[in-house]
Amino acid sequence: MPDDNTSTPRAQAPQRIIKKYPNRRLYDTSTSTYITLAQVRQLVIDGADVRVRDAKSGEDLTRAILLQIILEEEAGGAPMFSEAALANIIRFYGHAMQGFMGAYIEKNVQMFTEVQARLADQAKTITPEMWNQFMNLQSPMMQNLMGSYIEQSHSVFQHMQEQVNKQTEQMLGAFGLNKR
Repeated sequence: MPDDNTSTPRAQAPQRIIKKYPNRRLYDTSTSTYITLAQVRQLVIDGADVRVRDAKSGEDLTRAILLQIILEEEAGGAPMFSEAALANIIRFYGHAMQGFMGAYIEKNVQMFTEVQARLADQAKTITPEMWNQFMNLQSPMMQNLMGSYIEQSHSVFQHMQEQVNKQTEQMLGAFGLNKR
């Protein structure tokens, strides 16, 4: 598989279809080659819109493959999630808040990624001396970026709470009970 150092923005990236065969091999239809899970991981890191399909049935296996990549990363040397965080995520499955929690995590990861990208763009013009000063002081730029992130996170959480309140009121109303 050729090494392509050019990064295409996600919105313009063509969809990469990977076929998964019963022998667990992955076939990249764009390059007509078999690839490894590590190569699929790299495609995702590079911003490719990867879709994994069962070669026989056509079933979408993308989520399963992405979860497998996360599992391998977590089992490696530097996990991202603590055991407590994983246990808390598990507790939300089957809970009334499951749908809200997934959306909340997704929105927060998206906002964090945007903050990181803005910081990286601004860091391109910073000299090593300026970077040291930035790291040693709480700069207004960092405070603004993190403040914006926290404000957006708070807004998402408030929206989630409002949705739960509405659903509770509807459920209580269906049973002829009123919220006091």
